[in-house]
Amino acid sequence: MSSRARDFGKAERASIVETEGPPHRLRVTAGLIMGLFLAALEATVVATAMPRVIQELGGVSLYSLPFALYLLLATVSGPIWGRASDLYGRRRLYLTAVSIFLLGSALSGAARSMGMLIGARALQGLGGGGLQTLTFTLVGELYPLRDRARVQGWISGVWGFSALVGPLVGGLIVDHFSWRWVFYLNLPFGLAAMSLVGRGIPETRRKSRAQVDLGGAALFALGAGALIYGLELEFPPALILAALAIIGFVIFERHQALPLIPFPDLRRPFAFRGFLGNLLGGMAFFGMTAFIPLFAQSARGQSATISGLLLSPMTVGWTVSSMLTARWLPRWGPRPLARWGPVAMAAGFGVWAMARQAPLPLLGLAGLVVGAGMGVMMLALLVCAQEEAPREVLGIVTGMLLFARNIGGSMGAAAMGAVLGSALTAGGEALLTAFWKIPALALGLSVGLLAIGLSVPDLPERTAGPLGEPELVVEIEK
Repeated sequence: MSSRARDFGKAERASIVETEGPPHRLRVTAGLIMGLFLAALEATVVATAMPRVIQELGGVSLYSLPFALYLLLATVSGPIWGRASDLYGRRRLYLTAVSIFLLGSALSGAARSMGMLIGARALQGLGGGGLQTLTFTLVGELYPLRDRARVQGWISGVWGFSALVGPLVGGLIVDHFSWRWVFYLNLPFGLAAMSLVGRGIPETRRKSRAQVDLGGAALFALGAGALIYGLELEFPPALILAALAIIGFVIFERHQALPLIPFPDLRRPFAFRGFLGNLLGGMAFFGMTAFIPLFAQSARGQSATISGLLLSPMTVGWTVSSMLTARWLPRWGPRPLARWGPVAMAAGFGVWAMARQAPLPLLGLAGLVVGAGMGVMMLALLVCAQEEAPREVLGIVTGMLLFARNIGGSMGAAAMGAVLGSALTAGGEALLTAFWKIPALALGLSVGLLAIGLSVPDLPERTAGPLGEPELVVEIEK
């Protein structure tokens, strides 16, 4: 083990609440986890309630929009929330995000038409994007390195837990109460999260009157939204619009004194590798998960329940490995973990590619290995990118890594649907014969991840504060 790896767990970052002590941080962390769980749960719990919603509100042709708009707004808005928190302070932006999320929840529960529900879900997604990005950002700022790895592991585990319990919670609420309580139950827990975080975090801001780059934000949102829309629906005009908007965004940003995305900071070793790693990992992992239920039901003739059980090990593997990585990272450093993760993913995808007709428990075990590798790689890259980033760009660096993972999922699903071709609609034996192409493509992406892992450097030593770092002003709002 290198001396840098041994010293990895000793590195400390100055915390805005360091003097408050661990009990105070634990209360804040409990609030952050509670808020993030609500945002993650809303991505899955609504699926179980939608059939009942359609019965009451009608609008079956709009069935997918409440899901799609929530995920779209959450994905696109994340980097914008992160950049705004760099300029205006984490606390006030976090409280704003929770307020928007809860307003969307209340309006969703009160919806009297599908149009109102769709609009309210879009508002929820806007707030949910802030909850996701700012939770990871605040943990990166609140904790020194050793503790941060552990807490980020638990935070990452929230996603897996919500994916597992979301459909069950939604079913119980719909069967025993009303579908409206799927949304109303967010209110008390969200208010509790606001209280814990709002009371526990002092406000921080730079001595600057800088404004968020609204022009850049508009172009970024247009380009990212059109890209996701075009990939999901295979709509070429949207992809052309996305390309034009992204090109315009890059040109526009080059002339801004304070751009939305500070590209030099994304070119730092861990930030750059973290962005690429999240993009490729999202393509491989989420692209594969999008087609496993279809494989189980259409190609293997299994029930929807069995397809869900076949998918669950990937989520469980990610959740458990994130928590274990939190213990390994301070001890071993990022380099070995960034290599082991892609190797595990490649092994799991390889089993799927070569043994797609194997017993389903074996495929489930391979999925568990894939999820474990994903959890190791993603957490290592996130924690290290946060340690490397100066505080004044911590929000946008965190937001861009999460954005890359989400947009990668859309790109992966589109690419894998394309390689299946006509077998996608034919189903049956044709789908079973052609399905090897899906894990094979994911395997190729895992090889790309391994190349990134092999190039991961040692984490540089942190200093008390680099020369030229903007001065932070601490405001404690009572």
